[in-house]
Formats: sequence, C-alpha cells, structure tokens
Amino acid sequence: MADISELELDALWDEFHAVVNMTSNELEAWLRTSAAGERTEELPEQAGSERGRQVLAILRKRRTDLTDGDVAVMREVVDTVGAERERVRVAEAVRDSDWRHRMMSLGHDPVRAS
Repeated sequence: MADISELELDALWDEFHAVVNMTSNELEAWLRTSAAGERTEELPEQAGSERGRQVLAILRKRRTDLTDGDVAVMREVVDTVGAERERVRVAEAVRDSDWRHRMMSLGHDPVRAS
C-alpha cells in the first residue's frame, strides 16, 4: 500500500473498528435479513449491499492482509459514519429506522453503546 504509512494504517484500522461496532457475525446476519424479500432470499455471499459485503470482508481479515481497496473502503466508512453521526443524533436514529438500517449495512449500529 503505497499511499499510507504504517502509522496511518494503524490509526485507520483502529478507527474503522471503533466505528464498525457490529461483529462480523452480526453484520452477516443483518445483510442477509435486509436482503431477504417476502418470496426470495439472495445467496448468502450476495446478500446486502456491495459496500456492506466489503465491510464484512475487511472484518474477517488481519490488518496485514489489507489491500489498497480495503483501505479506501475503510476510509469511506469512517468518513460516512462520522458525517452521518454529526447530522443525526442517536435519539433521532431510534425513530428513523431507514437511517439506522443504512448505517447498520455499513456495520455501525447507531443506537448501540460505543
């Protein structure tokens, strides 16, 4: 990974895992649930959004196995969740299930204690 130092990668890794407050098992179950329809259900490896599947894949990796693409996804998730958390307070998140579900698809449950 040419565009990030080891120190920056360590910080991003820690921040990503602080923001993504769902375990890989919880996220996988959520992606399956959110993708299930009344009559059909996607294959487990295709369930949920592409970004959600990328987050899940990162959660299952060791830091030493990250790719440049993983680093880009981690930055995007940290930035997106941070911006959304500033925009919407937790109290509002409880009432706005669509917003909460979008955040959960990134591995962040906004009503879960940090």
